[in-house]
Amino acid sequence: MSNSKQASGGSLDTLWMLAALAVVVGGVAAFYLLQPEYNVAVRAAIVVASVGAAAFMFYQTANGRTAWGYLVGARIEMRKTTFPTRQESVQTTLLIAVVVLIVALFLWGLDSFLLWAVQLLTGRG
Repeated sequence: MSNSKQASGGSLDTLWMLAALAVVVGGVAAFYLLQPEYNVAVRAAIVVASVGAAAFMFYQTANGRTAWGYLVGARIEMRKTTFPTRQESVQTTLLIAVVVLIVALFLWGLDSFLLWAVQLLTGRG
């Protein structure tokens, strides 16, 4: 059990995360409690500053460093992504529209045929 506590940072990490949560809650509470005295820009700046401080505090934990590593890895993978050109996007969209239209016509025809067949079998046609 002590190995798992050491791997995750233990109780110090828990305190950092609770403190970060308290900072965010305090910033949001300040936004609403300071409503009569300050305009919305000042109160929004307080919330943004509290979220920034909480993010810094969360980064001090093992979970925070793991999350940051994940975000850095995701950004690296995003740079490797190649997005289609405008022409490719238009061609693909048109192809999908044509296939949807063909499938819709097929299903309409099948539905009409089955309706005709059921009416013929039941004598209601």
